[in-house]
Amino acid sequence: MAAVVLIGSQWGDEGKGKVTDFLAERANVIVRCQGGNNAGHTVVADGEEFKLHLIPSGILYSDKTCVIGNGVVIDPKVLLEELGYLEKRGIKTGKLLISSNAHVIMPYHWVLDGLEEEARGANKIGTTKRGIGPCYMDKASRIGIRIIDLLDKEEFAEKLRLNLVQKNNLFVKVYGLEALKFEDIYETYLGYAEQLRSMVTDSSLAIDQSIRSGGKVLFEGAQGTLLDIDHGTYPFVTSSNPIAGGACIGAGVGPTRIDRVVGVIKAYTTRVGEGPFPTELLDGTGDQMQANGHEFGTTTGRPRRCGWFDAVIARYAVRVSGISDFAVMKLDVLTGFDTLKICVGYRVGEEIIREFPQSQKIFNKSQPIYEEMPGWQEDLTSVRRFEDLPEAARNYILRIEELTDAPATLVSIGPGREQTIVRGEIF
Repeated sequence: MAAVVLIGSQWGDEGKGKVTDFLAERANVIVRCQGGNNAGHTVVADGEEFKLHLIPSGILYSDKTCVIGNGVVIDPKVLLEELGYLEKRGIKTGKLLISSNAHVIMPYHWVLDGLEEEARGANKIGTTKRGIGPCYMDKASRIGIRIIDLLDKEEFAEKLRLNLVQKNNLFVKVYGLEALKFEDIYETYLGYAEQLRSMVTDSSLAIDQSIRSGGKVLFEGAQGTLLDIDHGTYPFVTSSNPIAGGACIGAGVGPTRIDRVVGVIKAYTTRVGEGPFPTELLDGTGDQMQANGHEFGTTTGRPRRCGWFDAVIARYAVRVSGISDFAVMKLDVLTGFDTLKICVGYRVGEEIIREFPQSQKIFNKSQPIYEEMPGWQEDLTSVRRFEDLPEAARNYILRIEELTDAPATLVSIGPGREQTIVRGEIF
């Protein structure tokens, strides 16, 4: 038995797609556990680039079973477009399973997402406006529509009518918008349901059967630790739980089934959207990181804010997710910097703190305390063994391990599958 959870250990965009693709080769089942099409993974396989938003990255292997778990909120239009995109590029998608309990993003969720973000004005949180938050709100309010509801015409009609009464009342009376029409949504979503029907199943049971039969299961997270709705930089967070525990809830498996947790971190730090970012570089160094790392969001295309590696955040991710191994991404991006910095703590006024603060007011005032290390000038992209890295690069990785108390089992030095240094087994 082997079950591995893969999570982001910073603010998302750490390179989880590549690591999922790398580990998926060794797995039998790959499961997406939370989030929606507000997330994105870019995978380079055999020189080709694939951008995925809902479907697990393991889909690029034709012999793997891929699962969209109950914790994911699904926009069926986006899912069908993604299936078509993959099929046009010669990728077989027949082994994709969809949880019958996953909630469905409806057109009124898109409208609500945009209205709520606009109403925040200067206090906007940077939502992707894809309806994810409002869909999770309906789920928590127990009025959501699930995939299984779409497959039952009468059940779907009843739930859709009830939702439209509430939503249209808000749209018309508060925002002065036109009411959404039942017939248009009903017929469109019934069409989606028929196209997806053959893929829908009790995904928790399918995952459990694989684990019990000795299969290897990889749970693929979206977003990152600092975007977790409970443990992230609230309110600048997502609407789900991207930490390791979220995999159990979002896939329907017990915590005793999990063997290892792999945390993905960049060799530096990036963030998309609003919110505090202590190590952010608003200068030429940050611009160089952004350019070298091609730091633009897979889903939104927004430029990512860049900064030095923050060991306080990484250590926090180890604590809240029980990370057993790190995958350090984009080490090659740091080539060419004479001096590198690692944040080892924060200064808040006269106080020095070494752990991630619970108060976002304090976090927003935190100034990084840096250690400096020598950089390197050598190209890393053709290196395949850790001992062949420049001494400065090796020391940088070893210092990250010391500061976070977790081993860097995988080190990425380029976007390709083969550009991965393996220092130990995950599966």
